[in-house]
Amino acid sequence: MSAVPQADQPAAPTPDRALRRERAGWYSYDWAMSVFNTSVTTVFLAPYLTSIAEAAADDAGRIHPLGISIPPGSWFGYVLSLSVLLQVFVLPFTGAIADRSGAKRQLLAAFAALGSLCTMGLFFVADERYLLGAGLFIVANLSFGAATVVYYSWLPDLAGPDERDAVSSRGWAFGYLGGALLLAGNLVLFTQYESLGLTEGEAVRICLASAGVWWAGFTLVSVSLLRNRRPRESAVVGVTGSGALTGGFRQLAATLRDLRNYRLTLWFLAAYLLFNDGVQTIIGVSAQYGAEELDLSQTTLVSTILLVQVVAFVGAIGLGRVAAVVGAKRTVLASLVVWVGVLVAAYFVQAGAAVQFYLLAVVIGFVLGGTQALSRSLFSQLIPPGKEAEYFGFYEISDRGTSWLGPFLFALTYQLTDSYRYAIFSLVLFFVLGGWLLLKLDMRQAIVAAGNTPPERL
Repeated sequence: MSAVPQADQPAAPTPDRALRRERAGWYSYDWAMSVFNTSVTTVFLAPYLTSIAEAAADDAGRIHPLGISIPPGSWFGYVLSLSVLLQVFVLPFTGAIADRSGAKRQLLAAFAALGSLCTMGLFFVADERYLLGAGLFIVANLSFGAATVVYYSWLPDLAGPDERDAVSSRGWAFGYLGGALLLAGNLVLFTQYESLGLTEGEAVRICLASAGVWWAGFTLVSVSLLRNRRPRESAVVGVTGSGALTGGFRQLAATLRDLRNYRLTLWFLAAYLLFNDGVQTIIGVSAQYGAEELDLSQTTLVSTILLVQVVAFVGAIGLGRVAAVVGAKRTVLASLVVWVGVLVAAYFVQAGAAVQFYLLAVVIGFVLGGTQALSRSLFSQLIPPGKEAEYFGFYEISDRGTSWLGPFLFALTYQLTDSYRYAIFSLVLFFVLGGWLLLKLDMRQAIVAAGNTPPERL
């Protein structure tokens, strides 16, 4: 990822008018892209694509993509799993190329354009076109991840170490707000589809396509305000040149080699990848669980996600204050216990019990924001001085590109048991294993080993 400024360079960019303008462009992309996570991945696509697959099922209630027989209920889980598995190979390469090419604006525009166009294309997923829906989503999700890597790589250029948390958090807040705003509009459309002369399926397809339009439209704002910078390497290479490709792989290999020198940092990363896999899977399959197992209406599911968006923002602030008193590690461990409790409670939620589902959403929202924010804060202390951007880039790439085991386990458990309740409960494994690894990690020793000074409270 982007190299950190040398010691003779300013510790932080001066917040002049040009920098504030560029930061506004950076914030606007979080506003632009977050609707894909909320409206598409989390709310509308899972139950809709499942219903399309069910319509295409044979007399035995099975679909046969590529000749493989699976139940329609497992389809979205496998599609989501494949899309994030492919990111493991695409995203690290993308990040390395972005840093070496000096053409971040062009890359961001290209990936966002491809992803948003595929998202708009979901409007044409109707009847029995479950394969079309899967293909469009896989390309859109790959493009989303690649664009996100490019987007994150601007952060070291826009904020020095002392400002980075504040700038990053502000962008995160804009993302929550943007996702909630479009989702609120989608909810109005969906609840009023009959009065607008639409079918339920047409309303869902419009909601899916609207996320692509929003993503593309506000990306134009971002690209117009952000600017390219010369790569910090001595040679400037083109994004399409073989030098960029070779350099990208070399930079990735160098990062991985360096990580091996900090075993305790890798230990934390392994713990994070496990429990974050559980978090991301719950976000991805919650709508499907609510629709298929609990028989909740689409209106309930959409309003639940809106509730999560608001509470997550509050939770990040609230748990941050808790961490200031008891320490970030203890706070994250406590949140993981709460996540396990959420899954146990979800197993026993009664079908049609919207109030119970809303209560779970409040708890999820509160620990969601705190778990993500504090995990990033803990990891920042485990980065060797002078390598913040490189390691944070790898952390973010891992966040986007390795969360595939959870969706796979969810889909496989459903296929073996024919029960969404067992499928959702199986995710407890990720929080238990991730929490155990974090519990066993001596954070103070890990921080010292990375060459940093431990804070008073851990």
